[in-house]
Amino acid sequence: MSDQFVGIDVGGTKIAVATLQAGELSESTLHHTELASQEALVAQLIEVIEEARTPDTKAVGIGVPSLIEFATGRIRSSVNIPLKDLPLRELLTERAELPVYVENDASCAALAEAFDDGHMAVPHLVMFTIGTGVGGGMVLNGRLYRGATGAASEVGHTIIGLDLEKGAPAHSGVFPQAGSLELLASGTALDKLAVEAAQEDPNSFLGRRLTRDGGVTGHDVVDGAREGDEASVRCLRILGERLGIGIANAITMFDPLEVVIGGGVSAAGELLLGPAREVAWKYAVPGAGALCKIRLARHGPRAGVLGAALIAAQEYAEETGQVMEEAVEGR
Repeated sequence: MSDQFVGIDVGGTKIAVATLQAGELSESTLHHTELASQEALVAQLIEVIEEARTPDTKAVGIGVPSLIEFATGRIRSSVNIPLKDLPLRELLTERAELPVYVENDASCAALAEAFDDGHMAVPHLVMFTIGTGVGGGMVLNGRLYRGATGAASEVGHTIIGLDLEKGAPAHSGVFPQAGSLELLASGTALDKLAVEAAQEDPNSFLGRRLTRDGGVTGHDVVDGAREGDEASVRCLRILGERLGIGIANAITMFDPLEVVIGGGVSAAGELLLGPAREVAWKYAVPGAGALCKIRLARHGPRAGVLGAALIAAQEYAEETGQVMEEAVEGR
């Protein structure tokens, strides 16, 4: 049998587990995330590894919503899960008696989007994941870019709109920061736009939803935009144009082959991507991104677990002197 790699995508509510073997990703199994304590979650991860592994398993990749020192696999801090200042890679490798690699979940998704049919298809890629917040990952020269300490790709905290005419304003110390992509272009920002639009026009689709349900969210905006509601379309245009500034910065800085948009808000499709693409090309420096394509993510909610398995295959191949594609395909 060919080599097998286990991918685990840890979220604030669920854990998805799948295996990658001979270039094929298995169906995912889902588990409710154990949030009672750090120890309980680590124990759960050991359990799901044991359930998924077979005699052909060579390595395990885990994607977590955390800031990570990749070389050691230490969790520095996390969002929505109780892991902090923890040598997770060391703990899991020791207990599972298998190589375990730990990576940020958005970076896992970026690696998945760079692969197609078992091959590295896009060696230069920047991904934005637009959900409750804004995350992202970068693949440069066919490898995930992590920076000097593993903190790279925090694209949601880049600043896209701040009045600096009189110098930088005093920093509140609160995140997301004023003017940041996460504050202005996240699902939370879309929720805020929805409420404002509903209050401004009680007769609009959003206004009627607000009256009926007592509240409106970004999900209502997408529903309304699909029905042609003008206020809903305007909300998505505003969000898309804000995102477009972030995309323009990525194109200017990295000259990628692709910029990929994923996350829950990407369900709006071209209603979001159209305005984002238009603004991005207006603001990117002329000449940068000449080969760049701006597209929606193709792997959807499976990107995280696929990327985690690919992390395992990539790192295992490097440590054993294999070509990654050969490890993925089991050759």
